[in-house]
Amino acid sequence: MAFRFLHCLLLVNVLVDGSIALTFSSKLIHRYSDEAKAHWVSRNKNVSVESWPKRDNSKYFRLLLSSDLTRQKMKLSPRYNLLYPSQGSQTLFFGNVFDWLHYTWIDIGTPNVSFLVALDTGSDRLWVPCDCIECAPLSAGNYEGLDRDLSEYSPSLSSTSRHLPCSHQLCDQGPNCKSPKEPCPYIAQYLSENTSSSGFLIEDKLHLSSGGRHSTQSSVQASIILGCGRKQSGGYLEGAAPDGVMGLGPGSISVPSLLAKAGLIQDSFSICFNENYSGRILFGDQGHAQQQSTPFLPVDGDFIAYIVGVKSFCVGNSCLKQTGFQALIDSGTSFTYLPSEVYKRVVSEFDIQVNARRIMIQQYPWEYCYNVSLQELTNIPKVELTFAKNQTFLIQNPLFYHPVNQEHTLICLTVIPTDDDYGTIGQNFLIGYHMVFDRENLRFGWSSSNCQDNMGDTANFTSPSNEGSSNPLPANQQQSIPNSTAVSPAVAGKASSKPSVATPRPIPPCHSLCSLSLVCLLFFCMSR
Repeated sequence: MAFRFLHCLLLVNVLVDGSIALTFSSKLIHRYSDEAKAHWVSRNKNVSVESWPKRDNSKYFRLLLSSDLTRQKMKLSPRYNLLYPSQGSQTLFFGNVFDWLHYTWIDIGTPNVSFLVALDTGSDRLWVPCDCIECAPLSAGNYEGLDRDLSEYSPSLSSTSRHLPCSHQLCDQGPNCKSPKEPCPYIAQYLSENTSSSGFLIEDKLHLSSGGRHSTQSSVQASIILGCGRKQSGGYLEGAAPDGVMGLGPGSISVPSLLAKAGLIQDSFSICFNENYSGRILFGDQGHAQQQSTPFLPVDGDFIAYIVGVKSFCVGNSCLKQTGFQALIDSGTSFTYLPSEVYKRVVSEFDIQVNARRIMIQQYPWEYCYNVSLQELTNIPKVELTFAKNQTFLIQNPLFYHPVNQEHTLICLTVIPTDDDYGTIGQNFLIGYHMVFDRENLRFGWSSSNCQDNMGDTANFTSPSNEGSSNPLPANQQQSIPNSTAVSPAVAGKASSKPSVATPRPIPPCHSLCSLSLVCLLFFCMSR
């Protein structure tokens, strides 16, 4: 702020009970007074004050109002304790119908239009199908268990939409624009072959609700930036996120970042997935004092992804040596990936402790599967991650189960090796926990939960049963796992799996996201 209150401190000696005390007092001068103007001129000889506001005119009051609004935004307390999508905080899981990702319904625009978006903590951008040139089918008849058609967004039909100009600080493609006033384009390339989303960036309203079981619910319209996805390709045309993706990453363009920057919430959010494949998402949630936590780790000095440091991997009662690694916490990846050396030690110990006949199943992506009897099933070892300061993360369900007959069950340890230095903790390891992504304090928190004890329970959606699915696994799960490092979305193809010599700590790679590669949007994968 160019004009500030001027404080003239006067030192006054005051006699108190015969002793001398020093008391400081100050003279307050209004920022737009003649005294302030004279002081400004004396300190800035070459600065003109012709634009100095005169008292009691319209410009004077506009400046005062602007200052008041700025101070309100600077208050430490957020406007709302918790926010969640206007249709309710519940998340949905449709199994293989939508490539084993977790979704929620959100409303965008004026009048509001509903979208079923995939929740992805591994990327930053929110995008939806929009004025489509090439998009996935949106009719409910194309998807098993969906009870309503999916939607297509059109900025021209929303009275609160506006194109983001190329001059905007969040327009990454700005240097490629012919004019700073042009609509900002976005191009997001993904590691799955020929998979991408492209279009223009739009600013519009996201409809949210505040409150919960013990407070009055109110409606909130928050300004967010979304991708008008005019053209999708690859996996986005084959069943993964046909109605869009909500990136929840730490990038400036993500929904949590924009809500926090606007002063609506604390810079934190939580997600919860339960064993019934439902869950919750809450913006502004910092968890509770009893939860366990571990710090997020920077990549090349910046917190561009939710990276944590695993101290060791435990199987049964054995916490294995040399099994520490850094991992991306990613709700957008179905299964968990371990660096190859860690993987070898983990599966070897698991194989010893299971003490059952190992079998190879070509159509499954996992190497360690067993045909176990009911008696052997009771002796399956637990799997646990440990973090610094003895923080433990017990994996509630690390196995894939498939009944063979009344006496035997097929089980597989759902971990997959990767040649990269970083691992990925996928949604199969996250089930059963209330997980807090506290970006303000740079910590990942967790506590056991059935996801029913959170606020925002205003809508009761149910996930369709997966029992009728003829394929219990994600499509094309037997494909090779990409080990390449993410590249800028403007560059087609895959980068070398070897890290750059100039970059000793590479950005974690984007792994397989069922039949789709892990969603690596523009702001997450720019640094390579």
